[in-house]
Amino acid sequence: MVVGIIEIFVLALAIVAAFILYKILKTATCLTINAVLGVLVLMAAKLLFGLEIAITWVAILICAIGGIFGALVIIVLNYLKIAFV
Repeated sequence: MVVGIIEIFVLALAIVAAFILYKILKTATCLTINAVLGVLVLMAAKLLFGLEIAITWVAILICAIGGIFGALVIIVLNYLKIAFV
C-alpha cells in the first residue's frame, strides 16, 4: 500500500511540474517571438524607409523588451529627431 501512495504522489508532482514548465516555456516562446519581431521591424524600417536609426545596444534592448511596440517607439523618436539619431 505504501508503494501505491508514493506512486500517486510522484505522478501528481510530475503533472504539476509539467504544467508549470508548459506555462514557463509558452511565455518564454511568446517573449522570444515578440523580441525577434521587434528587431526585424526596426531593421525593416531602417532598410525600407531609409531612416538613419542608430542601432545601439540600447535600441536592441528596447526592441527585445518592448517587441514591435518598442520598435515603433524607436522609429517615431527617430523620425521626430528626438532620439536614436
